[in-house]
Amino acid sequence: MSERAKPKKADLMSKTLIITGGSRGIGRAVALQAADEGWNVVFSYLGNKDAAEATVAAVKAKGGSALAVQADASSEGDTLRLFDQAEAQFGAISGLVINAGVVAPSMPLAQMPLDRIETIFRTNTLSAFLTAREGARRMGQAAPSSIVVLSSMAARLGSPNEYIDYAASKGALDTMVVGLAKELAPQAIRVNGVRPGLIETDIHASGGQPDRAARLGAATPLGRAGHPEEVAEAVCWLLSSKSSYATGTFIDVSGGR
Repeated sequence: MSERAKPKKADLMSKTLIITGGSRGIGRAVALQAADEGWNVVFSYLGNKDAAEATVAAVKAKGGSALAVQADASSEGDTLRLFDQAEAQFGAISGLVINAGVVAPSMPLAQMPLDRIETIFRTNTLSAFLTAREGARRMGQAAPSSIVVLSSMAARLGSPNEYIDYAASKGALDTMVVGLAKELAPQAIRVNGVRPGLIETDIHASGGQPDRAARLGAATPLGRAGHPEEVAEAVCWLLSSKSSYATGTFIDVSGGR
C-alpha cells in the first residue's frame, strides 16, 4: 500500500469545523488544535463571552480563522442559527464536534430532583441529537466529512453515587454514534466518539469537586489526570483523513481507567 500523503495546511483552509461548547476545556483545546491543522473554526458558547473572545483571539494568533456564536445547544433555533452563521462565514461544513455538556453536584440517584435530571439530559443528550441532526442534513455538501461526539468514560463506568444521570446521558450518545455512523456512511460522513476519562477541566468545579480529576487521576493505571490537549489530539485525528476508514467506533482517552 502506498503511503498516504500528509495533507498540507493550505489544502485544508477551505474546511470548516463547528464545535459546540468551544470556549473552554476540551472544546477550546480542539479549536486550537484544529486551527493548527488548517480548519476554519466556528464554535458555540453559552454565556462566558470573555472566554469565547479569548479563544477566538488564540486561534487568530495562530494565523487561523475563528467565529464565536452565542448559542444554547439544547435550543433548536440556536442550533440552526449556529449552522447558518458558520455557512455564511466560511461555506460548507465538513467537520462537527459535539462537545457541549454539564454535570451537577455529586449525589446518588435516589436524591436527585427531577429538574436536575431534566437539565442534564436536555443539555447533554437532546442538544447532541439536535446538533447531529443538523450535521446530517447539511454536511453531505462537503463530503467526505466527519462528526466526532464527545462521550465520557462515565458511560461505561456508570458514575455510581456521583453522576449516574450524567453517565446515562453520555451512554445515549454512544448509541447515537453507532446508529448514525451506519445511516451516514453512504453520504461519506463518518461518525465516531471519544470517551475522555478524568481530564483537568472546569467541569469538575461545576460539579462541586474542583480537585476531582487530580485526586482520582492518581489511581488510574497511568497515575495522573489527563489534559484537554490529549483529548483534542484524538478528536482531530478522527476529523482528519488519517482516520478515513474509521466510523462507528470510539477512542477512550482515560489513562487506562
